[in-house]
Amino acid sequence: MKHILDAITALDSSDSTPEDFAALPLPESYRAVTVHKDEAAMFDGLPTEEKDPRESLHLDEVPVPELGPGEALVAVMASSVNYNSVWTSIFEPVPTFAFLERYGRLSPLAKRHDLPYHVIGSDLAGVVLRTGAGVHSWRPGDEVVAHCLSVELESADGHDDTMLDPEQRIWGFETNFGGLAELALVKANQLMPKPAHLSWEEAAAPGLVNSTAYRQLVSRNGAAMKQGDNVLIWGASGGLGSYATQLALAGGATPVCVVSSPERAGICRAMGAEAIIDRSAEGYRFWKDEHTQNPREWRRFGARIRELTGGEDVDIVFEHPGRETFGASVYVARRGGTVVTCASTSGYQHVYDNRYLWMSLKRIVGSHFANYREAWEANRLVAKGRIHPTVSRTYPLERTGQAAHDVHRNRHQGKVGVLALAPAEGLGVRDRAMRERHLAAINRFRADGGE
Repeated sequence: MKHILDAITALDSSDSTPEDFAALPLPESYRAVTVHKDEAAMFDGLPTEEKDPRESLHLDEVPVPELGPGEALVAVMASSVNYNSVWTSIFEPVPTFAFLERYGRLSPLAKRHDLPYHVIGSDLAGVVLRTGAGVHSWRPGDEVVAHCLSVELESADGHDDTMLDPEQRIWGFETNFGGLAELALVKANQLMPKPAHLSWEEAAAPGLVNSTAYRQLVSRNGAAMKQGDNVLIWGASGGLGSYATQLALAGGATPVCVVSSPERAGICRAMGAEAIIDRSAEGYRFWKDEHTQNPREWRRFGARIRELTGGEDVDIVFEHPGRETFGASVYVARRGGTVVTCASTSGYQHVYDNRYLWMSLKRIVGSHFANYREAWEANRLVAKGRIHPTVSRTYPLERTGQAAHDVHRNRHQGKVGVLALAPAEGLGVRDRAMRERHLAAINRFRADGGE
């Protein structure tokens, strides 16, 4: 891979052409973070919190996949860990090989994905090396990021909202050849321009979570947030919540940020939020026991929110913890308000009192990733410096297991980055002047202040 890395490193000081990159010889294999099909039962019988991604994630040398029509092969400079990488690594809620087997039955080309190993990862920043037949908008040498929506669009259902395509999948989770690797295979319509003022690891961080937060909060397919809305954001300094907080502030809404420590509260204040609830310090316990929720705590929580908003309930609840918080979320939303939900990282079985939903005309909206347009708009906000990456720490590819362990145990802030081909942090910046204008915000989540 060294000649590929050398060509990419020289991009900002050379006159390389697309033809030069297309002429670079491809290796027969590359390093990739994988889970193995024959280990899918390795954590059987263990509670979720005891399952360790460091035991299941491998750094393997795997063959370069065949490039198909409408696809691109990308040299991955950096990636990041999302919660779907954690789910893959602990084989919950089901081993991802079931997704790959199902995809493999779709067509002879899709059969490539059904392998005894799964190359994971749903983010990347890198450089296009090859494009398949029918690709016109991207050329070898282009610096790109990728969103993780993979669709076939052979059904009419997906042509108003690509997320509704019956063959919608999340790349690197429900498909193979993901971004936690030195090379990645994507559909060319997943590609977007890399923000020029960001380093590789910074550019790789927003893709999945920023697009997800954009659809969930801003889009008419989600909560359709407007100026002046009060928005309750669970986990407001985390990988998903940190982007929701920024989007609320950028859109003229008031985020009510729920965090679990003074340090996380400080990060929300640094982003510009003022209404903050430290749920650990204030001792909220929404469940009396495993089977019984505590409405008294819902009421105490709602009263605290009104203290922070000048007596108003929240218009929108940005929900992603799921089981642990969902009953409280439905309760605290205002009359006619919206609870928009994804992920369910604390459990998929949601319990709430329906009287507070139907009698107060509230809505629950399910939201999953983002369609092509939403992902593009979310990336455009990053490129314009309106939304900033939230990288707090970066690991080398061989320590991806530790990175996933951090996310699994909630030991991280913002996003945890992974360097693939990039030999060090801070590389790949093309627009230094713009970077200087936003440097404090770019480094906001880094404990050492970054550069």
